[in-house]
Amino acid sequence: MAEVITMPRLSDTMTEGVVAAWLKKVGDKISEGDILAEIETDKATMEFESFYEGTLLYIGLQEGEAAPVDSLLAIIGNEGEDISALIGGGAAPAAEKVAEVEAPKAEEKTTTAAPAIPAGVKVITMPRLSDTMTEGTVASWIKKVGDKIEEGDILAEIETDKATMEFEAFESGTLLYIGIQEGESAPIDSVLAILGPAGTDVTALVEGAKNGGVATTATETPVEAPKAAESVAAPVATETATGGRVFVSPLAKKIAEEKGINLTQVKGSGENGRIIKRDVENFVPTAAQAPAQTAAPVAQATATVAAVQPFIPAGEVSSEEVKNSQMRKTIARRLAESKFTAPHYYLTIEIDMDNAMASRKLINELPDTKVSFNDMVVKACAMALRKHPQVNTQWTDNATIYNHHINVGVAVAVEDGLVVPVLPFTDQMSLTHIGAKVKELAGKAKTKKLTPAEMDGSTFTVSNLGMFGIQSFTSIINQPNSAILSVGAIVEKPVVKNGQIVVGNTMTVTLACDHRTVDGATGAQFLQTLKSYIENPVTMLA
Repeated sequence: MAEVITMPRLSDTMTEGVVAAWLKKVGDKISEGDILAEIETDKATMEFESFYEGTLLYIGLQEGEAAPVDSLLAIIGNEGEDISALIGGGAAPAAEKVAEVEAPKAEEKTTTAAPAIPAGVKVITMPRLSDTMTEGTVASWIKKVGDKIEEGDILAEIETDKATMEFEAFESGTLLYIGIQEGESAPIDSVLAILGPAGTDVTALVEGAKNGGVATTATETPVEAPKAAESVAAPVATETATGGRVFVSPLAKKIAEEKGINLTQVKGSGENGRIIKRDVENFVPTAAQAPAQTAAPVAQATATVAAVQPFIPAGEVSSEEVKNSQMRKTIARRLAESKFTAPHYYLTIEIDMDNAMASRKLINELPDTKVSFNDMVVKACAMALRKHPQVNTQWTDNATIYNHHINVGVAVAVEDGLVVPVLPFTDQMSLTHIGAKVKELAGKAKTKKLTPAEMDGSTFTVSNLGMFGIQSFTSIINQPNSAILSVGAIVEKPVVKNGQIVVGNTMTVTLACDHRTVDGATGAQFLQTLKSYIENPVTMLA
């Protein structure tokens, strides 16, 4: 009996998915556990495996097409089995089985709603690059109209509500049309660009895009259908320097680029030697293969030439209007929501840092070890949260959610605003691990390589302005967290110890709490525990 496979929900915030690549084609024998396709979610590109055995009889979504969760993805059954009832009486036949009799019907249905899409042409829409993104801004186009595009090429940089991210092509062809110019914003699913064979006339599609009537899926003609069928099963292939081909999943390819890994050195464990995610993640390069390209994004970012400032005569009134970025708009909206919905209150405590300074000096004398005071604060917060679970909560109208995991977010200032990379399971990390991870995520944030997944899921936040000489400040809670810690600078000043005035080093921290979940006494007890850990760092190593 035929089994209907629908678009899976691969993340808790996923509402629709995009078929990045089909690894099987109609007519292939499928075994339970075989990878059918790679599905692009709102957070990552993930492999989707079959839970059934049989023959792949029907493919409902072609590569690059998006559909809501639970939409018809494929049908698996016995070879030759009649599945016309399952696919709606042939209303949406697979490209591989389009009959000449049915082609006019499908074409007529498409043209009534929107202009027909020529064979081989793909309409690319504004992607949803984060779970809270409703519109995007094109920060810059890497390609221009007329350029040849290969699968995996970076088309543009898209500014979301959280970060500016590179957007790559999932199709090959020529860039025929750009629908959103640099600096322009548009809602999700707006027409971003059109790819296709060189010289293809897309005037009707462009007019349809302007009128809001472009369909992003095409009904292939019977002549082109076999070509589409042949390309469905092909995984991403990368040309090597020697002219060979490396077959790799899009997600594995992206991870390899981020880590500077040469894919020709990676052995694939997937089907037919294909390189998949775990192969790249587990790859250990030799000394000769050490990725020297890691500094490239930083050099590229610092090489940007600053805009020339206009001459303004002395004494003349002048102003300039700068468009708010998507990140700045989101920061404004979320902080306003937090400030006006969560009843904030603040608790401040002064911490003796003499022991912490001495301990840090000893730790950093160890080979290949570098620990900052911020790393100590993050570790102390994680351990204090374990003792005070009420602070590690989230408020909802119906219940208070107690998080049994501890994920500390660390606020990082970037050019366009503020981002909060998250350290998963912070309480289980060592000081050196925290230091390395914070440095890595901060670097990615400043070079616009931070992914939405690396900013999601915090249960507590630390904001440190001590490096700017700020002695004390208060922060707005990063919801849905219940608290945020503001860390000031270490100040050398007279203090009283054992009845004597001596020179000491102190640091002021302020805890902002949501009174709906954290009472004053609870917040005070949390700060006392935090203070004891920081003043005696050896207790964090026990």
